Amino acid sequence: MSKKYDVCAIGNALVDYEIEVKNQFFADNGVEKGLMTLVDEERQEALLAEVKGNVRKKQGGGSAANTIFGLAEFGGKGFYTCKVAADEDGELYTKDLETVGIDTNLDSNNLYHGTTGKCLVMVTPDAERTMNTFLGITTDFSIHELSEEAIKNSNYLFMEGFLVSSPTGLEAMKEAKRIAKENGVKVSLTFSDPSMVKYFNSQMKEIVGDGVDLLFCNIEEAELFAGVEGMEAAKEAISKVAKEFVITKGKDGALVFDGTAYHEIEPFPTKAIDATGAGDMFAGAFLYGINHGQTHAEAGRLASAASSAVVSRYGPRLNQDHINEVLSILEK
Repeated sequence: MSKKYDVCAIGNALVDYEIEVKNQFFADNGVEKGLMTLVDEERQEALLAEVKGNVRKKQGGGSAANTIFGLAEFGGKGFYTCKVAADEDGELYTKDLETVGIDTNLDSNNLYHGTTGKCLVMVTPDAERTMNTFLGITTDFSIHELSEEAIKNSNYLFMEGFLVSSPTGLEAMKEAKRIAKENGVKVSLTFSDPSMVKYFNSQMKEIVGDGVDLLFCNIEEAELFAGVEGMEAAKEAISKVAKEFVITKGKDGALVFDGTAYHEIEPFPTKAIDATGAGDMFAGAFLYGINHGQTHAEAGRLASAASSAVVSRYGPRLNQDHINEVLSILEK
């Protein structure tokens, strides 16, 4: 019997503030370039005051959210579990999900008291993204937000690595994984960011536990997780904890392991403007592909084309015109 959802995802709900900055901004404000850094509300507000005129746009984001949006944009059916507050950003976030047909645990008439989390996504001329994140109410994301029915009614559970930084988030991940495994739902995980693997390595290893069905990471995250150097050592280490996996390599494409064979996925040449959400989109398109009859190699090619399309424009999302462009490129 087919399930209602291709993927049920859980993750931090953050409203992304997309901001253009010069490299000097980081030196002037003591920001570590190229990483995601958790900050308190006061620090984030101070940074926002410095760059307010450079905010390009504001939209619902977060690692797993971007992935579930990618899945939905290609025509997949997703459920997203998260936590936002009854404020302007929370309302924006809820409407974003509703607009593309993603089911959610959120009820716009019954949101939580507090402040919705937000992420300053600072993009430099070299297209690199640097994120400073105030988690707000999603700091307390917990098992209470989980929908057991949605997990049971999905082919895949997808969890974002950012949740391991919160004790309640980690417990929610473990409970979601338990529900999935007991109900024959495949467990997929993304490491999300090198900082999560570097600073929360023991928590990440705790959630990987006895293994996952599908893992998404980049080469740096794989090396940090396993304490090794180089692709050969990294893929050997990851193969011990994931039945299937994807290791993305930026402009050099990706490596996909389907449980039996490795597939080198070629990159699609593009002019990079903004790398925000490239890995998230790769995961979303890949999950769409393997849920809709594609081989892992075919899904990898779709995901590579989709992530290339994302980095060639600002923001982590593609609209329907962009999706059609990706599909036409693949047909050629």
